[in-house]
Amino acid sequence: MARAELEPTRIMVGVNQSSIMGYPLPSISSRGAFIWTLQKIVRSNISGFKLLFLHVQVPDEDGFNDVDSVYASPADFRDIKDRDKIRGLHLLEYFVGRCHEIGVPCEAWIKQGDPREVICHEVMRVRPDLLVLGSRGLGPFQRVFVGTVSEFCAKHAECPVVTIKRKLEETPEDPVDD
Repeated sequence: MARAELEPTRIMVGVNQSSIMGYPLPSISSRGAFIWTLQKIVRSNISGFKLLFLHVQVPDEDGFNDVDSVYASPADFRDIKDRDKIRGLHLLEYFVGRCHEIGVPCEAWIKQGDPREVICHEVMRVRPDLLVLGSRGLGPFQRVFVGTVSEFCAKHAECPVVTIKRKLEETPEDPVDD
């Protein structure tokens, strides 16, 4: 058997935090993409796959997340970066923990920037066999104003992309929320 035949299929899953509940809870779309990947692709062949979780943190335009905080020293700014990294790690811990519970090999990491660009860059760097992304299933009007990471990646990522829509019963009152 050739070496390539022994290597597991590598599936990158883009994940983010819930816009409703915040860190460390995963968004409805991220959780849905993860569950779909387990149920429809991995199934019982846990040794045949390796999941790669990428979380992209989007910095605010001005770099400040807490409007009412007081910044009095350089250490205060380091604390912000440390806190954001810790929140992202807790989010990734959700997915890695679930994989370890069922024995699916995985890796996870955090990057910062525009999710569309970062995900496509990481696909080029890591070379997964497949990219799985959740989608909020926004209508055409909402997509114009909000934009979608999944549509961008489907057009630009250098690997096959599967987009998983949220289930109708999981859609919040405002579909932009996740």
